[in-house]
Amino acid sequence: MAEPGKDHQTSKEIADPDREVGELVGKLAEPGELEPAERRRLLGRLAQALSEGAKRARRNGAGRGRWLADVFLNIAPRIPIRDLHTLSEHHHGLTGEQLADDLVRTAQKGTMTVGAIGGALAAAEFAAPPLLLSAPAQLVAETIVVAAIEVKLLAELHEVYGVRVDGTGTQRAIVFASAWAKQRGIDPLAPTSVSLALGAATKTALRNRLMRTLGRHLTTFGPFLTGAVAGGTLNRIATKKLAEAVRADLRVKLPPAADRPEIGRD
Repeated sequence: MAEPGKDHQTSKEIADPDREVGELVGKLAEPGELEPAERRRLLGRLAQALSEGAKRARRNGAGRGRWLADVFLNIAPRIPIRDLHTLSEHHHGLTGEQLADDLVRTAQKGTMTVGAIGGALAAAEFAAPPLLLSAPAQLVAETIVVAAIEVKLLAELHEVYGVRVDGTGTQRAIVFASAWAKQRGIDPLAPTSVSLALGAATKTALRNRLMRTLGRHLTTFGPFLTGAVAGGTLNRIATKKLAEAVRADLRVKLPPAADRPEIGRD
């Protein structure tokens, strides 16, 4: 006999996979340490939740790229972005370039870990062909989490360099997602930055970037542990490249020294 409330809980999770996806991505994108077994469990649960959404999208005739962009735009406002004071506290009082360096190292570790786990799962599926049908969902989950970690990094680098982005939480999240799609920093002096980020061009750019990231993760299919090594290495390199491009942009767009936020300023 099923436990009281169990069937109800299961149906509730399946009926609202978007909420669960946001919660799972938030946990996996956090910079704190997670036990490998817990990280694998969360990634597997995310793959399951995403597969439910993918089934609905297929029934509605949506392509994978468009569906991926919709999923990410839905969860982007839920990615926790820390302010400068919180960042400094979480990184042992570091500021400026040293804080930015530490943020990049942490993000690289995060995307490398997710890539290694996703690659190892893909390698396991490669060794067991009957299970290959579940592998794409795992790689989609990896793609979403890596994108979330990198958007979080991009947004927090803007905090470190004092380049503020105005707007509501949702607007700012979409602007940062748009910047991630273009792999660039944001120009706060461009009056149309927010309005342009809300347009169809942003969704197209985001869809293309997500599909390129997914394509990169598809290369982790391979026997034994080759997928794990490839997945971790490719993600680490890509995150570093993004950080270098964004930091170069932000150094040029730094506000005057008197207008920059300082640690400890009231």
